[in-house]
Amino acid sequence: MLGLTVALVSGLFLVLTGILLIYSPGRIEPSLDDTGKQLPGSISEKTFIRIGGVRQGMFIRSKNIANPVLLYVHGGPAFPNYFLIDRFSPGLEDYFTVCYWEQRGGGLSYTPEVTPESMNFHQFASDAVDVTNYLRKRFGKDKIYIMAHSGGTPIALFAVSAKPELFYAYIGMGQVTNQAESEKIAYQYMLDQYRAAGNQKSVAELEKYPVFENDSNILSYYKSSIRDRSMHALGIGTMHKMKSVFFGVFIPVWTCKAYTLREKIKIWKSKFSFLPKTKLIKEMLATNFTTLVPELDIPVYFFSGKFDLTVNINLSKAYLAKLHAPLKGFYNFSNSAHSPLFEEPGRVRRIIEHDVLHNKNSLADKN
Repeated sequence: MLGLTVALVSGLFLVLTGILLIYSPGRIEPSLDDTGKQLPGSISEKTFIRIGGVRQGMFIRSKNIANPVLLYVHGGPAFPNYFLIDRFSPGLEDYFTVCYWEQRGGGLSYTPEVTPESMNFHQFASDAVDVTNYLRKRFGKDKIYIMAHSGGTPIALFAVSAKPELFYAYIGMGQVTNQAESEKIAYQYMLDQYRAAGNQKSVAELEKYPVFENDSNILSYYKSSIRDRSMHALGIGTMHKMKSVFFGVFIPVWTCKAYTLREKIKIWKSKFSFLPKTKLIKEMLATNFTTLVPELDIPVYFFSGKFDLTVNINLSKAYLAKLHAPLKGFYNFSNSAHSPLFEEPGRVRRIIEHDVLHNKNSLADKN
């Protein structure tokens, strides 16, 4: 009987491995025309370069490399979301040559060369500037655009603040401001929702982390499973309609064909083994980025979902209101939580086409 069980488990493992290998060729599909041929002047590649003294990876995609260049700075920080780009195809490549850079210590850029001590926002910002200069040189551009999401927004803020002359405009999606305050607001909202629903089990789980007492409790709560689980269950997490991290994040990573199986394993090895050794989350929770970057010398656009409590929409809006910039636009996405690019890609495209690329804010909220 034991032998049969071992055989069944071994067989299941081999089948699962085979399926994962099929879904892991490690390539991105080229942009094709109506006849199925690659579009002239397009690019679809995965590449690695040395940035900040370590090997870092990125995906570069465009339907026309003559288009402006956009650096996409993912969140986490250091947890890439290219698998969501691959899954939802928001269409940034129609307007830009897009570099989906994967930050040091995460995803394609997970390597033993990276030390926990180097994992901080200022080093990430320095890396972002180096990636920017690589892109400028490679594609012959004086300036590029930069878009950041969630935990990537402080990185972009520091990069743009340090080197505004390298950028045309900054787009912040789910803009981080004072994340400790954002966590308290979300915590209270979830506690109120569970109390109103009579969900005593979830209330008790949340009450194990009295976040209003001290910063240590906020950090413990942030790292807890109840935080992510509750945010997604209540529609205030990654996406308003994403109710499960397992089906919304875990499975899509494993089925994204842009990564090899080894690269997918590195994503999770970084997430669960390396990143907990760093002080990234502690730094993010301890920093009020609005006081560090009160001014930017380029146009600034903030995209925020109406239901976003992962990074509080009201805090992001208040920050933009007092941020000094030559042009500003705040865009509230009424059907989104934390990821308007994937939840309402059509509206994102309209804003890029009509406002961002023409240095305007005509589609921005009026108040």
